[in-house]
Amino acid sequence: MIYDVVIIGAGPGGMTAALYAARSNLSVLLLEKGLPGGQMNNTAEIENYPGFESILGPDLSMKMLAGTEKFDVALKYDTVEKIEEEDALKKVVGSNETYLSRTVIIATGAVHRTLNVEGEEKYSGMGVSYCAVCDGAFFRNKELLVVGGGDSAVEEAIYLTQFASKVTIVHRRDALRAQKIIQERAFNNEKIFFEWDAVIDEIKGDAMKVTSAILKNPKTGETKEVSADGVFIYVGLDPITEPFLDLGIVNDQGWIETDNRMRTAVSGIFAIGDVREKELRQITTAVGDGSIAGQEAYKYIEELSTITV
Repeated sequence: MIYDVVIIGAGPGGMTAALYAARSNLSVLLLEKGLPGGQMNNTAEIENYPGFESILGPDLSMKMLAGTEKFDVALKYDTVEKIEEEDALKKVVGSNETYLSRTVIIATGAVHRTLNVEGEEKYSGMGVSYCAVCDGAFFRNKELLVVGGGDSAVEEAIYLTQFASKVTIVHRRDALRAQKIIQERAFNNEKIFFEWDAVIDEIKGDAMKVTSAILKNPKTGETKEVSADGVFIYVGLDPITEPFLDLGIVNDQGWIETDNRMRTAVSGIFAIGDVREKELRQITTAVGDGSIAGQEAYKYIEELSTITV
């Protein structure tokens, strides 16, 4: 089968693109290697998505997926290895099968960046985590460290206070980068403490779990050991672009560059959401990207039909 649109990634951007393309009467395939919803599944409460005062990330994921099902969008679980051009078509090579399409929308998103310090990999799943929603409940009445100073780090620190007895935010600067309203919630939470001008130099533990971390002042080089039952890491994102490196659409920082119509340097291939080079990475911006890409795919196919005729 030749699809009109193959969308790689079923996060908020990918599902929105699928909805818009399908509503334009295009045949659409969503490819996802994990759970539909992407990073939304790791978010406890979403409070900045229009129409919802507050909604759980997994719940919003399922609502978006239901919208695509209404318009007969196909969903398959596969890991994309590369994209090749074949005549006027795109060949999307997955680990399970190969898919042919007139257009491709890349919505692979990004993954949490690691600290690359001693003990991080060793204690992953044994106290080191990148998902408060997934693992927070395992740390009732425990002392936790949250690394980072942006929106995600501070929001997840606040979330963790419903389980932990103490949550300490470790930030390499002397001020947070999170939105002011989020900062105020953290400052007003009696369970949240701060380690300013600090980075984690090592994560230590016993045979079963994390027990402490070595903090280092990046300015002075001074170190100290603090006790901790868990370390939650939120220090940025790395784009998932390895399958697309040969296409020449990935910049030196690893992001895919597009114009404001979500078009990449390769005709018929679009990119949206967190994988794209842009300033703000939020659910709302991914949805906006997806709606544009869905319409642009339709326009591209219409132009192809005109040329063919």
